[in-house]
Amino acid sequence: MKAKNATAILVLALVVGAFLGVLAVSLVSRYELGRWGRFWSAVSGRSTNLDVSQPTVVSRIQQLQKLETVVYTMDKVVTGERENPVFPDFLAGDRLLLLVHGEVIAGIDFSTLQDTTVSVTGKSVRLRLPHPQIFTTRLDNAKTRVYSRQTGLLVPVDPNLETKVRQEAERQIHEAALADGILKTAQQNARSTIIGMLRGLGFESIDLD
Repeated sequence: MKAKNATAILVLALVVGAFLGVLAVSLVSRYELGRWGRFWSAVSGRSTNLDVSQPTVVSRIQQLQKLETVVYTMDKVVTGERENPVFPDFLAGDRLLLLVHGEVIAGIDFSTLQDTTVSVTGKSVRLRLPHPQIFTTRLDNAKTRVYSRQTGLLVPVDPNLETKVRQEAERQIHEAALADGILKTAQQNARSTIIGMLRGLGFESIDLD
């Protein structure tokens, strides 16, 4: 019985010893590899630092292309009508009410960024942002519908009236977005995006005009 216990203890000791040996070799290997990596970096001049030179920063920002930073939506009823100077509307008039759902997308086009608008000094960067702009104004056809249509008894339905009302709706939604400050919001959101990207590149001081 004692012989069996002694054998079990010996086997356990061998297993524990082997585990500790592997662990020690692993730690030493990592230490040596880390030390060798530092030595090679010192000799070759290579490091893991990110390239934050001015041309690289400009290229990274230009890759954002047309950065859409805000989407403005609106629902409204737009009216269009044709009147006859002689006959009353119930005989010769044509009136259309269109319930529209519009969308305006704004942002900044960074593809136009020039090298002269970016200045890099060490961990500091200064950037003049391009002006914000509206990229698209459109109606969502799936959510836009004719609310009512009244056509006089003596005239046919004008096939071009709905098209003109849609164009007017886009114009009104465009103007409403501008009045509500969509360009200011687009610039603020773009600033937040650029600041986050530049901090990710390692810059500590960021100045945006």
